Amino acid sequence: MPATAETATEYTRNELMCVLAAREIADGDVVFVGIGLPNLACNLARATHAPNMTLIYESGAVGAVPERVPPSIGDPALVTGSLMVTSMSDIFQCFLQNGKIQVGFLGGAQVDKHGNINTTTVGPYHAPKVRLPGSGGACEIAQHAQRVLIVTKLDKRAFPDQVDFITSNGKRVKKVITNMGILEPDDSGELTLTALYPGVTFEQVQENVGWPLKKTQRLADVSLPTLKEIELLRAKLDPKRLHIQ
Repeated sequence: MPATAETATEYTRNELMCVLAAREIADGDVVFVGIGLPNLACNLARATHAPNMTLIYESGAVGAVPERVPPSIGDPALVTGSLMVTSMSDIFQCFLQNGKIQVGFLGGAQVDKHGNINTTTVGPYHAPKVRLPGSGGACEIAQHAQRVLIVTKLDKRAFPDQVDFITSNGKRVKKVITNMGILEPDDSGELTLTALYPGVTFEQVQENVGWPLKKTQRLADVSLPTLKEIELLRAKLDPKRLHIQ
C-alpha cells in the first residue's frame, strides 16, 4: 500500500500478520474459523472491508456476530445475534462437507514444506514427546474448505521439513501468513517465500524454517496496515493484547 495519511507508521509484526490475514477475506465469504489469531483476523475483516462475511464456528454458531473476540468456540458471545445455532454434525455435514465454506483458517504445532499440519503429537505417535489436542475439525476443514489459510508465527521447530504426524493434509493450503513473510505453494506444492515484511531478510526467514527455502524471483511487497486497522485491533478487538502480543 502506498504511503498515505491513513497508513500506520507504528505496528508490530504480529499486528501486520493479523491485518494481512484479514485482507484475505472477501465480503460475502463464508469462513470456518477457530480461536486465536484467525478469529481476531476474521473479526477485523468484518469490522472493515467485509461486513457481509459469514462466520461459522465448529461449536454450531452460524453467522456469529460476537461483540468481543471470543476466547473459545464455546463462548456465549457467539450465540447472541447469530443467524442460527445448530449441532456440530450439521456444521460439518451441511456446511463444510457440502462445499459451502469458501475459507478455512487453520494453525498447528507443526507445518511442513507441503503445508501438512500436525496437531496430534510431537515425536513418534506411540512414544510421543508431547501429546497434542488432536484434529478436532481441522482435518475436515483441510479437506473440504475451498481455500485454506494458515496463520502462525515462524519458528524452526514449528516448520520442520516433515511433520511428525499428518493431522491435516496440505493440498488445499493456498497461503501461510506468518510474522515475517508469506509462503505460498509452488507448482510442485512446496511452500515458497513470496513476500517479506519490512525490515525482515530472507536469511532471517530461512533461519526459522527447517528446509532449504525457495523464494520467488521477485518478492512481493505487502500492504501496510492502516491507522483504522491498528486502532481497531488495539482499542476494540484485542485491548488486552491476548492474541497480538
